[in-house]
Amino acid sequence: MLYREAGQFSSRYADDRRVFRLRQDRLGLALLLVFAFAVVPWLGNDYWFGAILIPFLVLSLAGLGLNLLTGYAGQLSLGSAAFMAVGAFAAYNFELRVPGLPLPASLLLGGLVAALVALLFGLPSLRIKGFYLIVSTLAAQFFVPWALTRFGWFSNYDASGVISAPKLEIFGIDFGTPAGRYLLTLGVVTALFWLGHNLVRSELGRNWMAVRDMDTAAAVIGIPLLKTKLLAFAISGFFLGVAGSLWAFAYLGTVEPHGFDLNRSFQVLFIVIIGGLGSILGNFLGAAFMVLFPLLLSNLAGLLPGGLIDAGQLENLQKIVFGALIVVFLIKEPEGLARLWQRLRERARIWPLRH
Repeated sequence: MLYREAGQFSSRYADDRRVFRLRQDRLGLALLLVFAFAVVPWLGNDYWFGAILIPFLVLSLAGLGLNLLTGYAGQLSLGSAAFMAVGAFAAYNFELRVPGLPLPASLLLGGLVAALVALLFGLPSLRIKGFYLIVSTLAAQFFVPWALTRFGWFSNYDASGVISAPKLEIFGIDFGTPAGRYLLTLGVVTALFWLGHNLVRSELGRNWMAVRDMDTAAAVIGIPLLKTKLLAFAISGFFLGVAGSLWAFAYLGTVEPHGFDLNRSFQVLFIVIIGGLGSILGNFLGAAFMVLFPLLLSNLAGLLPGGLIDAGQLENLQKIVFGALIVVFLIKEPEGLARLWQRLRERARIWPLRH
């Protein structure tokens, strides 16, 4: 059997609290990380790094940020792109105005500023919920790009409001090449996913899920709703802020405030819905779907007779297919691709004894 559990015992409490209790899972994760850090930079080319791998990793991190807030804490939000913009512009200004500040410190401080802004827009969650909370967070999506455009200080008084990536260098190592930007993104994403996975398994994560399931009952058993909800917004904003910095610096190189528009927020929301609410793995699956599916449609359109589908029609076709898939997932598989993967693992644990 592929997932044979016989003979694998937990003799300590620490063993029982491990993220991956089965030896097969730990070995598989180790091999995956070795492949991603050591083999992919050697095998990949500039197109794979710039068009597929880096956006996939950054969108996975953005999906994790929203999933912590919506999937685990049950607080709906449509301001994801606004918090990404705050993180990107804050990190840019820290790099610009604090000489000698290391790049990791700029990313960290940009995430903290985004966390503070998310905390501010999360205050209405103490009194309202559901659709009304979505409208409240939507205000951030309109206010933040307006403020970044209106006040030229944020973009160092650039006429078009565009910011450019600083020199991607850490401890004298240049990460400006496509492979270097991929490794930088992969390192940050790996560290933050490890942090996010431990958060949802902690007491705070259990409090989030209690508030998500029924906030009245959570308050009755002593969970502080004020602290729990605001921490969800702040931590989600931190993850989104770091993702915005990576999107601007490692992926695009230059970005303007309107590059983090409402469409970007919907893209992050679709990642969470398709990947699976309340799932760490679902963020990777949803981001992979969002990045690879348009490429698949483009390649399929290229196989059709010339002129049958032009570029404008292809973009509209992608939106139609995405909308239809969202409806299908919400009806047929509301737990997303993560649930399908879980079913596959459950079958693998008893294969070949049962089909």
